[in-house]
Amino acid sequence: MNRAFSRKKDKTWMHTPEALSKHYIPYNAKFLGSTEVEQPKGTEVVRDAVRKLKFARHIKKSEGQKIPKVELQISIYGVKILEPKTKEVQHNCQLHRISFCADDKTDKRIFTFICKDSESNKHLCYVFDSEKCAEEITLTIGQAFDLAYRKFLESGGKDVETRKQIAGLQKRIQDLETENMELKNKVQDLENQLRITHVSTPPAGSVTPKSPSTDIFDMIPFSPVSHQSSIPTHNGMQPPPVPSRSNEIKRDLFGAEPFDPFNCGAGDFPPDIQSKLDEMQRQRWRGSKWD
Repeated sequence: MNRAFSRKKDKTWMHTPEALSKHYIPYNAKFLGSTEVEQPKGTEVVRDAVRKLKFARHIKKSEGQKIPKVELQISIYGVKILEPKTKEVQHNCQLHRISFCADDKTDKRIFTFICKDSESNKHLCYVFDSEKCAEEITLTIGQAFDLAYRKFLESGGKDVETRKQIAGLQKRIQDLETENMELKNKVQDLENQLRITHVSTPPAGSVTPKSPSTDIFDMIPFSPVSHQSSIPTHNGMQPPPVPSRSNEIKRDLFGAEPFDPFNCGAGDFPPDIQSKLDEMQRQRWRGSKWD
């Protein structure tokens, strides 16, 4: 590493001031990653970081992982690292937090910069691989610093504070958008759970009819206390009613009245049998009298 950006009054930059102050300059590169460093600047510091990240990337490549591609957006407000397709911001390195930037003359595809993390206050070295634009990207970051420094002098230092406030608001907006997306996902999950519960649970007050239990022959067990109306019909017809019990003369299962020799009328039997029945009736009367 033998290049670091510097402010020279007679330096000729490759971009117009408006392109960096009102818009941004985009570049595509491969992101090897970031690692913590002990110092905010220095050639040896970034060289060790590059060596460390190259070795880690070589291990991942041997495992079949590819180096992720990113889009860099460079302006006087900082360097944004985005996912190329979704444009999702992965890192937002504010310019006033970048302390060192350099490209490697021994490996012209590599360039780095050191930025102080806004949350942990640690110095992180970001390393990129760009086959054709490594030196140009480094110079573009240097031009952004030069323009930001001139605006700082013109505004008497107020512009820096304004940019800090804007950067803080942008970070707050990004956090709120992330939180809003998480809340939307939770609401969607709750709606799905309520929809499933509504489908599986019967309405309040409704009773699920229970089919009568049957025996091993698929017959409904007999219950002497069951009401006649509870007996199912057969082929749409109601079974005959059960005869009620009364004090009438009982009959046997063939419909005949039970035989009672003492209640039979005279002349129902031959004379000899009738005389014997009369004698039995008298003996029965005497026995009941003496009891």
